[in-house]
Amino acid sequence: MRRVVFSCSLSGVGAGAGSSIFGFLTRSTRPEERAGIFAAIMACRQAGLLIGPGFNLFLRLCDFKLGPFVVNKYTSPGIFMCLLWTLLQFVVLALYWDLPPISSTEGGVLMVELKEEEEEEEVPLMRLEEEPAHTYRAVNADQMETSVSEPQSFSSPEPGTSTVLNPFKTFSASRVSLSLSLSIEFLREEVVVLLTAQFITLFNQTALETMVTPLTQRSFGFGELGNSLMYSLCGVEVILGFFLVRWLSSKVADRAVLAVGLVICCTACIWCLIFLTKPRGGYAWELTAFIIGVFLQLLGLPFVAVSQVSLFSKVTAEKTQGFSQGIRRSVGGLATILGPLWAGGLTNNLYIMLGMMLALLIMITVMTALSYGRLTEPQAVQCAHSSDSGG
Repeated sequence: MRRVVFSCSLSGVGAGAGSSIFGFLTRSTRPEERAGIFAAIMACRQAGLLIGPGFNLFLRLCDFKLGPFVVNKYTSPGIFMCLLWTLLQFVVLALYWDLPPISSTEGGVLMVELKEEEEEEEVPLMRLEEEPAHTYRAVNADQMETSVSEPQSFSSPEPGTSTVLNPFKTFSASRVSLSLSLSIEFLREEVVVLLTAQFITLFNQTALETMVTPLTQRSFGFGELGNSLMYSLCGVEVILGFFLVRWLSSKVADRAVLAVGLVICCTACIWCLIFLTKPRGGYAWELTAFIIGVFLQLLGLPFVAVSQVSLFSKVTAEKTQGFSQGIRRSVGGLATILGPLWAGGLTNNLYIMLGMMLALLIMITVMTALSYGRLTEPQAVQCAHSSDSGG
């Protein structure tokens, strides 16, 4: 038991790398292309989830010894994952390097353009030989006297004042201001809505995954092979859904994608609540109703997952994206813990389980509708440009 707890804790610490990945992508991508890139990254993750269960088709046949280790259908998945992680370490060391943040590259181009404009403005309107010498020198002397006297007035300290600052007080004040700014940022309306969407989406997803296996065994007689094939087909659908969202994100706003995904998820939950809680008809109709419900649920998942991650990266500060994405992943981790706990004891009482899931979906849909106007990238830059052009 101790080994299991230790391995799970170690895996949880390693899973924090996902936060740094999303923070790195946020700093290295433009806002208008971010949703498409996030969709591609999530599709790659889903491809891994699709291929992983497929390896059980031959890993369950292992029955040999590798030195002191016994390799069977219980230990072979762990040894196989260890080999893959070791391979990934060498791939990262050989092929990975940091890209410069997109803001810094754009800032460098902007500084070059501003410098060129300043050099053009410094060119005199009249040539030196066309302008009287005494007039030119008189104006220059006044400017030099003004430029020399002004810095002295600013640099000279007032009598009775001390210019020595306490570094400990400055450091503590900066820490307090940083903590206040972070707490205020995560209590904003749009951030709370997106974190709630993250929690409810993963809570419902893990609850359904916990429910599906015993339901298929009890109602349809699926075994280990049947469930593996079912999860493989579900993975294919989710991957296609991510690519659909990648294309759709370039046409419509992220908040519209989120709204569509929530509507699809609500429809899927209502369908399951009507047709799965009290089966009607024969085996064929029950299987058809089950397939339709799972299809609708998996169809809405990419819409909600990609849009809420993209929106969250836009409404939070860019400099603290690693920390912000860590908070988001922590909320999602809490949902993946509570979801199976909720569904595990209610597999024989689907009315309560699916009713709670539908209530959560309706709640986040109402929250999204009320906060729809705030679920967008802050327009501070555009406002600044408009004020400059107006002045």
